[in-house]
Amino acid sequence: MTVFIKKGDAPLSVRQTSKRGMAHVAAELAQAGARTGDEELLRVIPHADLTPRLAAVVQALGHVSYQAYALGWEADNLVNGEHNLFNHQLAAHRAAQARLARYRLADGRSEITEKLQAIDDLGQPVFDETNGEPVMETVVMQAAIDPLPAEVERPIYDEVTGEQTGTEMVSNPEIVRDEVERADARAIIDETPAEVIEFASAKAGLSS
Repeated sequence: MTVFIKKGDAPLSVRQTSKRGMAHVAAELAQAGARTGDEELLRVIPHADLTPRLAAVVQALGHVSYQAYALGWEADNLVNGEHNLFNHQLAAHRAAQARLARYRLADGRSEITEKLQAIDDLGQPVFDETNGEPVMETVVMQAAIDPLPAEVERPIYDEVTGEQTGTEMVSNPEIVRDEVERADARAIIDETPAEVIEFASAKAGLSS
C-alpha cells in the first residue's frame, strides 16, 4: 500500500477511505501475481511455509514477508488518516473563512464603484470624438445592501384562545442567526492548527 491521500485533497469519509485503501491493496496484490483468496493465505501461513508461488507474490510486493508488507501498510494507513484529518480541517477552515467574508446583516454593505472606459453596443471602447481621450463611466461593481433592522415586530397570542392580543419588539432573528454563524466560523478558525492555516494561506497566495 502507498500513501494515497495527499494534503489538499478533498476530504473523505471513513467508508470512502476504507474502500480506497482496500482497492489499493487489491491492486498491489494483483500486480504481484496474487490470486483470489491468496491474501487470506498469506495472512495465516508462516512465511517459511509458503508455497513457491505465494513466496513469489511476497517477493513481488518488495518485502521479506507478508507480515512486513502488512506493517508497511499499517504505517502508510496512519499517514493516510493524518492527511485525511488535515483535509477535513482544511475544508472546514476554508468554509469558515468564506462565511466570515460575507457582510454582516446588521451592517449591510456599501456600494463599490469603479471608473471604466465606456463600451459601445459592438463591444468596442469609446473615445471622445474631439480630443480622442477615452470616455469614462462609473460602473457599480458591488450593489449596496441596507442593514436589516435590529428589531422586528412579533405578534403576541393569548395562550388560551390563541387570538392575537398585541405585538412586541424582539431581536431580528436573521441577525441573531447571522451572528451565531459568524461566531461558529470564528471558533473554527481559532481552533484550526497552524499547519493547516499556513497551507491554506500558501494555496490562496498561489491562486491569487
